[in-house]
Amino acid sequence: MTLTLTVSDEVRALAPGFTHLAIQAHGLVNGPSTDASSALLDDAARRLAVRLDGRAPHEDPHMAAWREAYTAFGSKPSRTRNSAEALAKRALSEGGLPRINLLVDLYNAISVAHLIPVGGEDVDRVQGGMRLVRATGDEDFVTVVGGAEIVEHPDAGEVVWRDDAGVTCRRWNWRQGPRTRLTEDTVSGIFLLESLAPMPASDVEAAAAELAELLEKFSPGARIAVGSPVS
Repeated sequence: MTLTLTVSDEVRALAPGFTHLAIQAHGLVNGPSTDASSALLDDAARRLAVRLDGRAPHEDPHMAAWREAYTAFGSKPSRTRNSAEALAKRALSEGGLPRINLLVDLYNAISVAHLIPVGGEDVDRVQGGMRLVRATGDEDFVTVVGGAEIVEHPDAGEVVWRDDAGVTCRRWNWRQGPRTRLTEDTVSGIFLLESLAPMPASDVEAAAAELAELLEKFSPGARIAVGSPVS
């Protein structure tokens, strides 16, 4: 199964410099975090520190561009940070990066090392194609709060990823819903790298190539396809 990804004209108008690059993989092997995936996260934190050279994550030009995009659709970026900035803050903190599962560790490591939002979805749990749109406010977003499943609704005009069943990720790449996340049972996944100007396309391609290499290393024999960037 190959998922289709579309970006609405409304989102393109909001952020003309937006680019995404997808990796679709089948035959993946997932499981609990390992010493190897943990080492990748630690190395990513070291690479991030070198990249920032003493600056805070939000002072990086790419993160600043994401803050502007969040502000443009009515979100407060200091409260709801894009996924890369949120991970970067954790990477630089005393507690460090969380260990989730093998596949999530891999894409989180790439996100932190390259300071680019990266997400992963279970292809078998996505209904229809994935679409990046501005919400009407009526869409369902199923999440878990305090151990209980609840239904939220995005704000009108909020940028969201959604499929035929509802919202899969709120505020562009801020909070993923549990319905489509990668679990230890995942065998087919789509990994989405998202960037804004001024990040060059070559930087996005380098990050995607590194992630594809890691997926091949940790899931030998997996069928992995890297798509072309779409602006």
